[in-house]
Amino acid sequence: MRADRLVAVLLLMQARGRVTAAELAGELEVSVATARRDLEALSAAGVPVYPQPGRGGGWSLVGGARTDLSGLSATEARALFLLVGPATSIVPEARSALRKLLRALPGTFRADAEAAAGAVVIDPARWGGHERERPRLVEVLQDATVRRRRVDLVYTDRAGERSRPLVDPWGLVDKDDIWYLVAGTDDGQRTFRVDRIAEAVVTELPARRPAGFELSRAWRRVVDEVERQRSHVSATVLVEARLLPVLRAQFERHCSVDGPAGDGRVRVRLTAPTPLMIAQQLAGWGAGIEVEESEPVRAELARLGSELVERYAT
Repeated sequence: MRADRLVAVLLLMQARGRVTAAELAGELEVSVATARRDLEALSAAGVPVYPQPGRGGGWSLVGGARTDLSGLSATEARALFLLVGPATSIVPEARSALRKLLRALPGTFRADAEAAAGAVVIDPARWGGHERERPRLVEVLQDATVRRRRVDLVYTDRAGERSRPLVDPWGLVDKDDIWYLVAGTDDGQRTFRVDRIAEAVVTELPARRPAGFELSRAWRRVVDEVERQRSHVSATVLVEARLLPVLRAQFERHCSVDGPAGDGRVRVRLTAPTPLMIAQQLAGWGAGIEVEESEPVRAELARLGSELVERYAT
């Protein structure tokens, strides 16, 4: 796009002070004639750009004028490049955007910002696992969200029911490498797993978006509701204090400490959707943990133990 190229021209000029049409052409991968037309277009648009004839000439901003497109402090620039830098290996456009932003920074900021951009690498694959492929429809839904266009979906829910909702896309969330679309429907807000969307057709109908909508706040409500639904069953267990961090890592937010039990152990409350799901995670602890309260969980543990004894005892 020419507008994008003109911004790049301006950033180069404010970074270097003076450039020639040939230098611009090489940097932007266009012809010298195109670079010269871009410079003339900036001048015609009122940007204080003027040519300097003769040997060592070129084009400069009048009086060294600058257009600060970043407005960032050194700390803000470093934080931004630390955040965006890892994305350049995933999204090619991010690399180009980062390069342009780097040119816009004051010279004293550039070294730290450039170092920050390459200081972090994100490897989304778990140990022993493969990196999940990004769902092919993510970019389609991102574009619809940014352009605020309604989307006609073909969606299969968890129960296998297929539907064709026409939605207003409000935002996308990547949670633990699973993508979700938060959207408005005729029945209100709804969350769709992107990997269950078989088809997404972007229409030219303008999408409706609630006034003051914030995706992060809406997603927090979704997470809170899902976690509440996953906490229907609870069990009180006793575990040695030194092993409490391991139990917390296993159950995460579904683990809360009630207090010391008085014998070197800690009383902990665990929650899950079903008694079996608690029992399955506790079975590997053997005698290292005691279920103090929850007969259904104790019964599931006894059943699992009997099955193991029946299969493996000699």
